[in-house]
Amino acid sequence: MSLEMIPAARPIIGEDERVAVDRVLASGMVAQGPEVKAFEAEFGQHLVQGRECVAVNSGTSGLHLGLLAAGIGPGDEVIVPSFTFAATGNSVALTGATPVFADIEPDFFCLDPASVRASVTERTRAVMPVHLYGHPANMPALQEIADEHGLLVFEDAAQAHGASLHGQKVGSFGTFGMFSLYPTKNMTSGEGGMVSCADGEIARRVRLLRNQGMERQYANELVGLNNRMTDIHAAIGRVQLTKVDAWTRQRQDNAAFLNAHLEGVTTPPVAEGAVHVYHQYTIRIPGAAGAERDRVVTALREEHGVGSGVYYPIPNHRLESLAPYAPGLELPETERAAAEVISLPVHPSLTPEHLERIVTAVNTVVVKAGA
Repeated sequence: MSLEMIPAARPIIGEDERVAVDRVLASGMVAQGPEVKAFEAEFGQHLVQGRECVAVNSGTSGLHLGLLAAGIGPGDEVIVPSFTFAATGNSVALTGATPVFADIEPDFFCLDPASVRASVTERTRAVMPVHLYGHPANMPALQEIADEHGLLVFEDAAQAHGASLHGQKVGSFGTFGMFSLYPTKNMTSGEGGMVSCADGEIARRVRLLRNQGMERQYANELVGLNNRMTDIHAAIGRVQLTKVDAWTRQRQDNAAFLNAHLEGVTTPPVAEGAVHVYHQYTIRIPGAAGAERDRVVTALREEHGVGSGVYYPIPNHRLESLAPYAPGLELPETERAAAEVISLPVHPSLTPEHLERIVTAVNTVVVKAGA
C-alpha cells in the first residue's frame, strides 16, 4: 500500500475565500476597485508598520515597478544575491540596469555584507537583499554600507510575510519592499504582489507604472505597464491576511519539532533578534555534492512519500539568462548552498503524523546515503 504523499507546499483556500470571491463577482466590480484599496491599507497596517502599499499582479511586477519608481535604469548597477529565485536578478535587468551578484553568508542564506562591500563600484546605485526562506537579511550591516556609499536599499521580501529583525518588520527598511502573493507563499491572493513604499512619491510612481502611467483615465503621465491586481485577487488576499499570523505560528511550531528531532543534517539557525517565518524549512547535507543531495530528495519521495524542494539548484550567476552579467564570477558559499540544500515540508497543513514521518524519512535516508 503506497503512502500518501506529503507535499512540499500546500496552499490553504477555504470557504471564507470562496465567499469573498462570490461577493466580488456579484458586485460587478471585478477589476481594480474597492477590494484592492482595502487590501493595500490592511496589508500596510498588518505587515509593514503602516507603510503605504501598492498591490500589483505578481511579485516580479512589484520588484520591476519598485525599481523603476526609484529611478533605476541603464548605466546603474544593483547588488543582489545569486542564491535566490531568478526574478530578483530579472527585475533589475528588465529596467536596463545591471544585476551584480554577491555571495551569501553560510548560516542564514542571505546577502553577505562583506561580499556586498567588495562588489560596490562607481556605478552602484542600490543593494537589494532577499529575505530568503522567511529569514531577514542583515539589514543594519547592509544599511551601513549603503550609507557609506550613498546607495539606495530595496527589499525582496517575497518569502517573508511577517518576518522581523530587532522588532522591525521586513518590508519597512528600504525605499521599497516587495511581497509575493503566489499560491505557495505564506499567504496568497491567488496570484499577485504587494509593494511597501517608504514615501508617498514612490507609492504614487508605482501606482502610475502599474496602470499605463495614469491616475486619471486617458491622462497618461509616463510610459507604464498593465500590472494591476483585480478585486477578485484582493478579496482572497484580504481573507488570507486575517489568517497568516496563525499559519506562521504553526510553521514555527513545525520547524521547532524538526529542529529537535532531525539528525545528520544542519537545521536552519535563526539570527539573534530575528523572527523567521519559515516560508521554507531548509536543511543542509554538509559536504554533499548536488548529485548526492538529489539522491536524498529522490529517496524521500519514492521510499517515504515525503515531498521536498531544492531552492535553488542553479545560482543566478550560472543561469543561461543571467550568466552574461557575471562572467567568471566565483561565489563559493552560493555554490556550496546550491549543492547541499533541501527544503522540507513545514506548511500549516502538516499533522503530527506527517512530522513524525518526515523526521523518520530524513534520518533514515541521510544515514543510508552516508551523508
